[in-house]
Amino acid sequence: MEMNTPYLPFFGFEKEPFTADIAVTDILETDQLAAAKNRFDYSLGLGAIYLITGEIGSGKSTAIRYLVNGLHPSEYKLVYVTATSGSILELYRLIMGELGMKPAGTSRAAMTDGIKREVLELIHGKKQNVVLVIDEASLLRLEVFVELHTLCQFEMDSKPYLPMVLAGQTHLIDNLRYPGCLPLASRVVAKSHFIGSKKEQMQTYLQHHLTIAGIDRMLFEGDAITAIHQGSGGIFRKANHLARGALVAAAMGHEKTVNAEHVRLAASEIF
Repeated sequence: MEMNTPYLPFFGFEKEPFTADIAVTDILETDQLAAAKNRFDYSLGLGAIYLITGEIGSGKSTAIRYLVNGLHPSEYKLVYVTATSGSILELYRLIMGELGMKPAGTSRAAMTDGIKREVLELIHGKKQNVVLVIDEASLLRLEVFVELHTLCQFEMDSKPYLPMVLAGQTHLIDNLRYPGCLPLASRVVAKSHFIGSKKEQMQTYLQHHLTIAGIDRMLFEGDAITAIHQGSGGIFRKANHLARGALVAAAMGHEKTVNAEHVRLAASEIF
């Protein structure tokens, strides 16, 4: 299937549809996102840890964008880092970089103290709350989880100054069950597990993304929606690839609606 077919003008799109690069205000507010918002706000209020899990492409990073968008920059300092499989020192350097600090030395204690002093300065000096978000947290080594809870300890562990969001694949929960990780796990007060959408939600999702790309009519026939839902397992990232590829296939055939055969052709091009 030729992927350079000019399907955008064929259907009348104003911009590329079904991309991850959409404005936060254009994110579809699903039931899962609404529930996540409630849990996030609850965890934030307690200064505790909120866990987000799900398989690849289930919408975890999109959920983070949606959740933190409500944090007013004058009231909150967002510290967002993407985890690696490196050491705790590497994670500390990432956090210090987001805080505008210059990472120096290799002392864990010194780096921990430096981060905590900066957090206190933001809270007491600049009157800003701090939120630490670690995306792809399932990549972190177990020894990182063992130590990470020390960042949360202020004034003999009596002040909840650094709420966290840990997001990652499903085995993130399994990692936190290891005995050495229990001090961190004990701070988790809420969790969300993102799963694939139902068929009805998939139809709403497809129409939503058509609309924000400039199309106010449903281009996907019923069998195409079923094929996209089944082929993606309800996972929106996979659905995006199938939907966009199916549009290309339909445009190649000069057909103004997308059917299941177009989805099948699109599926043959992707994993």
